[in-house]
Amino acid sequence: MQRIIIDTDPGVDDALALLMAHAHPDTVVEAVLAVAGNASLDRTLANACTILDHLGADTPVYAGCDLPLLLSHDTAAYVHGKDGLGDVGYPPSSRAVATEHAANALVRMASAAPGQLTLVCLGPLTNVAVALALDPTLPSKLARLVIMGGAVTGRGNSSRLCAEYNIYADPEAAHVVFARWGAAGRVFDLVDWEATVAHAVPAAVLDGWLALGTPLSRFYGDVSAALMRFVERVTGARTLPAADPLAMAVALEPALVTRSARHAVSVELHGLHARGMTVVDWLHRGGGVANADIVLGVDHARFHALVERGLRGA
Repeated sequence: MQRIIIDTDPGVDDALALLMAHAHPDTVVEAVLAVAGNASLDRTLANACTILDHLGADTPVYAGCDLPLLLSHDTAAYVHGKDGLGDVGYPPSSRAVATEHAANALVRMASAAPGQLTLVCLGPLTNVAVALALDPTLPSKLARLVIMGGAVTGRGNSSRLCAEYNIYADPEAAHVVFARWGAAGRVFDLVDWEATVAHAVPAAVLDGWLALGTPLSRFYGDVSAALMRFVERVTGARTLPAADPLAMAVALEPALVTRSARHAVSVELHGLHARGMTVVDWLHRGGGVANADIVLGVDHARFHALVERGLRGA
């Protein structure tokens, strides 16, 4: 049985990833850590509670960092809605949130179960960077780290052009996490924006999911409606680039990865268009430690099956 912690900034695609994790028969979700990103922390925390309410899950929720390490960033309200969850208007959850800070909780849980926990990061890496400041040995205590982030050839989706949103939102935190994992001789799985685009869900599959008629598929249909209109307006196609679900699929079933490449990956901290860019040493010329397994291909059918299981609730 795999035990995972999900660090997230819900977010419509984060919601789908949470559904997938809770439906997987061989996975236990130990905790959800909220961080500011797609929306402010108060909203991402509230959204995490709303999603878990719809799941009927008693997973503990921890509030994390409400600001990046250095510079503020734009939210993704234009994609996910002002409330981060499609502006559907769900009433506030009555779920109790843990009083312990998410970074402290991560350190505590990893220390209590060394080598047993997988950390899946679906938002900016601020909480993880703070946890590393509290416990620099954290990389050695986690079984795996899976990150949704980056754009490995510079085709980003943020205002910085070359940067993917999660890394753009807190480049300093990403720099710390990437560097510390390499220094510890550990390798994380990187599911980047370009892999997301390459594995975008086609209309026929998407429509099949929304037609399932389950409570969770209806919930996802409601929260994702505005995002899908945005994607169709921008791309001219009815499709779904499902970033966080793709990363969650890699976390849940690593064997569905069909192609990957191990390289040194760092984060650019300067430049009008390059700040937040993930820089990959594709030809091993920089002398850096290979710290990332970059996911380049996954089994589409297995990925889609994991999503469908999440929408069915089992």
